[in-house]
Amino acid sequence: MFDYKVEWSPDEVQIASNEAKSAPDGPWPGLTSALQEQLGLRLRSAKEPVENIVIEKAEKPTAN
Repeated sequence: MFDYKVEWSPDEVQIASNEAKSAPDGPWPGLTSALQEQLGLRLRSAKEPVENIVIEKAEKPTAN
């Protein structure tokens, strides 16, 4: 198990998706920059097929 702490500030897209009024004030970089600077990770966008599972109906189990 690993524990990581990444400090970042949301960008305009993340704020709009959360319906927040304004970005919090802070000295941190955006998420993409924070992941690269603090953890050495790089995000890449790509289009690839994704498997989808559709559940049409769910019911509680009955007693035996």
